[in-house]
Amino acid sequence: MSGSLYDRLGGSEGITRIAGDLVDIHLSNPAIATRFANSDIDRLKHNAATFFISGTGGPNVYEGKDMLAAHKGMNISAAEFMAVLDDALTALQKNNIGQREQEEVLFTFYSMRGDVVLV
Repeated sequence: MSGSLYDRLGGSEGITRIAGDLVDIHLSNPAIATRFANSDIDRLKHNAATFFISGTGGPNVYEGKDMLAAHKGMNISAAEFMAVLDDALTALQKNNIGQREQEEVLFTFYSMRGDVVLV
């Protein structure tokens, strides 16, 4: 399947579903669930979806903070970051996303590691 990653992930509808599943998986992952204990889950899902939509070639609908600002002072460990990547893979597989697209998404997420993980 050709086209932008946005299109290959199912456009706004598909990405919103993936992002919602990703947040739900995070909430049940003991390695990172406490990070979301006081979060507005609907807002979190919305921000995750719009960030993902904008970052994959879709319309520029994200209005949140950049990754560095969003994670500043959170002291996120490398293990927590890897838990997020594992959850992302689970969400992609749950939505029957192809291997190539899984790799592209995980590569993109991993490229943000320096803005998220405490060094």
